[in-house]
Amino acid sequence: MERRDLLRAATALATGAALARPGLARAAAFPSRPVTIVVPFPPGGSTDVAARSMADRMAPILGQPVLVENKPGAQTIIGAEAVSRAAPDGHTLLMSSGTTLTLNPLLPERLPYRPEDFAPVMLVSKLPFAVAVKSSLPKTIPDFVALAKSQPGKLNYGSNGPTSFNNIAAIVAFEGMGIQLTEVTYRGDAQQLTDLLGGTLDAIVVGGSSGLNAHRSGRAHIIGWTGDQRVAATPEIPTFSEFGPNMVAQTWFGLLAPARTPPEAVMALNAAARKAMEAQELRDRLLAEAQYAAGGSPEEFATFLRSEMERWRPLVQRLAAAAPR
Repeated sequence: MERRDLLRAATALATGAALARPGLARAAAFPSRPVTIVVPFPPGGSTDVAARSMADRMAPILGQPVLVENKPGAQTIIGAEAVSRAAPDGHTLLMSSGTTLTLNPLLPERLPYRPEDFAPVMLVSKLPFAVAVKSSLPKTIPDFVALAKSQPGKLNYGSNGPTSFNNIAAIVAFEGMGIQLTEVTYRGDAQQLTDLLGGTLDAIVVGGSSGLNAHRSGRAHIIGWTGDQRVAATPEIPTFSEFGPNMVAQTWFGLLAPARTPPEAVMALNAAARKAMEAQELRDRLLAEAQYAAGGSPEEFATFLRSEMERWRPLVQRLAAAAPR
């Protein structure tokens, strides 16, 4: 090869390498700064626990800090909207719950986000609801059902609103057992728990940690769970599904990125989340909150999201139509 041809070939190689290097650097650099998980609930709740459990384990895997930022309000809409508008580069994630991406999109009110505004990363956990009753009431599902049937509508229960997930779980359990209780609406679990322990409420249907707190207080007891398996913290307490079909109602928590996040970033986040989920310490922390670890691929999470919306659509629309305006 002549010297002129050698120079031309060398120049072409150098140019190609220079063009390729920035792309390689970008791909290898993710994440290039701290990753933030936005939780659309206040600190201390089940969603917050799931987010912080994942953040603690994902940080060393990703090689960057993983921060948790609480953005509560408006039935999780504020936090979800913030993530939907964040830069789609994988550095901002949403720890969603069933409220955010299953129930809210089914309601007639206009949302500032759509399910399509998010890229699923991984389903983190599932959370059943505890049906807890005040201490003077029966301690088993059959005995409680017998009492409720003897006085339809006389017993009451707390909910966070007609189309909240805890009310949906209540409807599934109570209608499945053929009983009628009167709904009393609250703004959150805390006041429900106070009124249950004080005797104002007969029953509450709340997420795992709130139910466990009521049970451990000695002034209330869980009669059953609405999940598809017994809760490790209370193995002696049955699920409603043990008494009949179609009585499973549980919410979920999962990580999502803004839509249009590069696939390689989504896969890197999924790999880190799956690796984090292998830690028994993390799984035990979730179990202590009555959560069951999930996992899986982004595609599996996307399929799950679609199936949840279709499953709950008829009941949510029925409850929304009957809700006072």
